Amino acid sequence: MKSAFRGHPAGVAIITAMSASGPVGLTASSVASVAVDPAAIVFSVTRATGSAGAILAADSFVVHLIDDEHSALAQSFAVSGAERFTPEQGWSVLPTGEPYLPAARVALRCRPIQAVPVGSSTVVIAEVVEVAEGRAGRPLVYVDRRFHALPHDRFA
Repeated sequence: MKSAFRGHPAGVAIITAMSASGPVGLTASSVASVAVDPAAIVFSVTRATGSAGAILAADSFVVHLIDDEHSALAQSFAVSGAERFTPEQGWSVLPTGEPYLPAARVALRCRPIQAVPVGSSTVVIAEVVEVAEGRAGRPLVYVDRRFHALPHDRFA
């Protein structure tokens, strides 16, 4: 299974929420659209501890669809203990309390509808309650355990 999906490209997102101990976030390559009416997405996390556990417990969170400009940020949010939410990274906070990256290509503010345990992972279905469009850029994809930008001429 791992080998099969290692060569299957996936979009990259950073999912953030506010917890009792402060902002939390993680990088996800499992985000997909589920429905348009109501607007809904799905993603999975591999454990219910740390940032993933805080996102699973949150009443709302933001899914940032990022571009190649944010590949270093995606790497930071993919590694435990890396620097996150620094002023240099460009984070702000929405009036509703969630950490927000204004420079993201698109940010989807969501509320969870259902969380389904599947083995060591949890699949989350969430309603999109707000969409903030940012600056267009080259989408970032994850394939073969690395981040890659799609060709510039296609998305310029």
